[in-house]
Parts: sequence; structure tokens; C-alpha cells
Amino acid sequence: MKNRYFCRSPYFNVYEAATTKSNLSSQILYGEKFQIIQKKKNFLKVKTIYDRYVGFIKVGKFYKKMNQTHKVSVLKSKIYSKPFSRFGTKKFLPFSSKIEFLEKKNNFVKFERNKWVRFNELESIKKRNIDFVKILKLFLGCKYKWGGKSFDGIDCSALLQIFYQFNNKFFPRDTVDQVRIKKGVIKKKVLKKGDIIFWKGHVAICLNSNNLIHAYGPRKKVLIMPINRTIKLIEKTANLKIIKIISI
Repeated sequence: MKNRYFCRSPYFNVYEAATTKSNLSSQILYGEKFQIIQKKKNFLKVKTIYDRYVGFIKVGKFYKKMNQTHKVSVLKSKIYSKPFSRFGTKKFLPFSSKIEFLEKKNNFVKFERNKWVRFNELESIKKRNIDFVKILKLFLGCKYKWGGKSFDGIDCSALLQIFYQFNNKFFPRDTVDQVRIKKGVIKKKVLKKGDIIFWKGHVAICLNSNNLIHAYGPRKKVLIMPINRTIKLIEKTANLKIIKIISI
């Protein structure tokens, strides 16, 4: 357990190289564990414990120890400087952030000194929610952001991964690895709820036999679209065909 730390910011941006001018490749959410591999000036090369993702973060605040007890179950949970306050700070904890329950006053939970969130926006760390439709719909309208994993922006593979991460199950970060995780098919006569459709570099999840949800770069947001129309659109505009279909 040595050299394992916990993110203490709403999230850390993970870059491909030790500079903010580098491409954003992922994010580490509040309470997520990571290992420090190397230090480069104001950056740390890290590997996440959950999905073993490697990249660079700016030196920031993190815990050496943390007894995770609860997780955020809403898109973003406002942080308050004191309980019973009508107005919170300008910061939020993202969905699936993991916190330590320190104290409860009425409907507020203290997770750090002078930092509180609403109790009804939390779930027990062990509780699972298999309603992927409800979870994915939390992100409807969020902007598309390459490497994003939060309310501030999310990409297509993170939208899928966050469902598994919330339920404490391993799932890869990038589509190139996600497509290999399960056996599947290339074609299906009828797509149904829970089918995951992969193209090269893109993924979408079927909400039912008619509609899918995805973080769609060309539309710059998370949205619901008709399945058949989307398949035709992606083939026409990006010259991409379905490479695999698996079940969630």
C-alpha cells in the first residue's frame, strides 16, 4: 500500500506529457487512488489504481490516507464551507467522487475541514446501481471534452467507464481497450437496451431498441440520438463502420 495517494481536488487533469500544453488524456476524481511514478518539476507522473492509467498531473493536494465511506451519486455536488448555509462555494465534487464521512449535521456531511456536501447526494461506497440509463442520463447536455470524466466535460469512453467505476467494477479508460474487454458480434438485426456499439475511436450505449446515448464530438455534447440514423451518420461523415457490439 506504500506510495498510494488520494486525489484531494474535485479532479486532477491527466496530461500525456509534463505540460498543460499537452493533450488532456483523462481525469482523476476526488478520492480516487493513484501511484506516483516520477516527479518532473511541477508535474507528477502517475498511475491510477482503478484502471492503471498512466499520465502526468500538476503537483496538487492529495491525501496519504483516506477511509472512503461514501460516493457522490449526482452529476455534481456543491461544496459548502459550513452546514445549514443557503449558499455554497463555487466548487463541486463530480459524480463518483469518493469521500470520507467525518461528521453529519442535519442534511450536511463534513468530508474535510470547512467542506460539506448534502447527505442526500451521496450513496454508501459499497452500494451498486445497475440502472445504467439513469446514470448515463445524468450527463445529458454536458459538453464533449476529450479526456474529460466529469460535469465539466466528458468523452465517449469515459461516459461508459463512469458507470462501471461508480459500481466498483473495472473497465478500461479508452475505446481501444474497452472493445477488447468482452466477446461480442459485428452485426445484430435488432439492437436492444444495454448494447454497446463500438466504432474505431468511438462508443455509444443503447438506451432501448430505438435510441442511444453518447458523448458526440461533432455535436460537442452528450446527447440521445436514434440508433439507425446515428450509425448511418457516422459512416457517412467519418467513414466508420461498426467494429463490435457487446452488452453492458
